[in-house]
Amino acid sequence: MGKVWFVGAGPGDPDLITVKGRDLVSCAGAILYAGSLVAEATTRWARAGCEIVDSKSMALEEITAWLIDQAGKHEVVVRLQTGDPTLYGALIEMVQPLDAAGVAVGVVPGVSSAMASAAAACESLTLPEVTQTVILTRMEGRTPMPEGEALRELAAHHSTLCIFLSITLLGEVIKSLLDASWRDDSPILVVHKASWPDEEKIIRGTLTDIRQQCREQKINSQAMIIVSPALGARNWPELKKSKLYDETFTHRFRRGIKKES
Repeated sequence: MGKVWFVGAGPGDPDLITVKGRDLVSCAGAILYAGSLVAEATTRWARAGCEIVDSKSMALEEITAWLIDQAGKHEVVVRLQTGDPTLYGALIEMVQPLDAAGVAVGVVPGVSSAMASAAAACESLTLPEVTQTVILTRMEGRTPMPEGEALRELAAHHSTLCIFLSITLLGEVIKSLLDASWRDDSPILVVHKASWPDEEKIIRGTLTDIRQQCREQKINSQAMIIVSPALGARNWPELKKSKLYDETFTHRFRRGIKKES
């Protein structure tokens, strides 16, 4: 049997796949990619004769059966997944049948849409003495949230929130934030198809106006919602600077300079 690799294709731009992921694509005998979310261009490194299949119309059992079948024919089989396979990637439910069939599995991480969205907007998810915590979560929909993980409860920390898979529930997202005592003029960022060439849209607003802006832009899928006390810091007149680069700060690679009082 060959080995099945779950490869993070990244957020959209084919060039954001990792070098290891690209190398696996180039030597794979078969590739199954999530066509509803992964750009087909990510398969452009595949060798001639590689069997390439789009899984967007396949159920879980069809996906795992295909992977097991191809592992019996090829040394390297690649399952290309959006972003990072370990985050909202249904990884374990696909790996378990492979384990049961005796098929070896490997995972290659990818760039998450959370990081790609922050990069697209030139925002930092953390800032000294502003927020040092990032919560990756989603709004409850058809998939229920575990106890204690409702957005309102997580938002009460007033740290950075990267909210996946929730753009169609934006009204409920805003309500949860307001219930957690976020101000109605708090900044919010929505990035549609972060890093996708010619398709990316960056929408900045507040809890008051972001929903209307998204309606006007017809944003109803593949969007990352970021709420953070650090949003917009690029334009702040003053920032608390990182200690790491402070000339008076000593660490194991540099001795700090004492300033005379």
